[in-house]
Amino acid sequence: MRYDYSIYLVTDRAYINDAALCDVVEQAVLGGCTMVQLRESNISSLDFYHLAKEVKEVTDKYEVPLIINNRIDIALSVDAAGVHVGQKDLPAAAARRIIGQDRLLGVSVSTLQEALQAQEDGADYLGVGAMFPTRTKRDAKIVPMEVLCAIRREVRIPLVVIGGIHKGNAAEFAKLGADGLAVVSAILSSPDTRRAAAELREAFISME
Repeated sequence: MRYDYSIYLVTDRAYINDAALCDVVEQAVLGGCTMVQLRESNISSLDFYHLAKEVKEVTDKYEVPLIINNRIDIALSVDAAGVHVGQKDLPAAAARRIIGQDRLLGVSVSTLQEALQAQEDGADYLGVGAMFPTRTKRDAKIVPMEVLCAIRREVRIPLVVIGGIHKGNAAEFAKLGADGLAVVSAILSSPDTRRAAAELREAFISME
């Protein structure tokens, strides 16, 4: 099955004030988000489970894949489309063995070596970044553009860029061959989530 990674929303409730996350996600999807990753920290397993179920009702309604960050147990328990792991999480190869071949596996990378290893370990797509300084991960390592280009040349699986991505630089990454933009604040911090998603999609898709 071919997936559309173009506008990949990563959640963070710190950016949505008092709004319900499922409502914000729905507006983002209506605006053009093609994939949603539930990434919530400082939350109990039970709350994460219930939140995942609520968000999945929205993503299922619009046939948008739901990816769970790190928590493979939550992903399996709510029958999510896949799971995303970082370099300090469970190794990708182990994650693949647990989730099987029918779910998506995404892996965060910041070097060519990590990207090649993730591909070998069974990743379906890569999250490359941080491309720019970002408020959502202040300690994230910045990935030089030449490293992004090297990863694009050497790996055959899709990649999405993350970290400081917004409509003003979306076209640049489309030209470099990115398959999608992974965003948090560019959509969630907007007073009009649907419009923000639509504008980001337009900026990216028009240059593909």
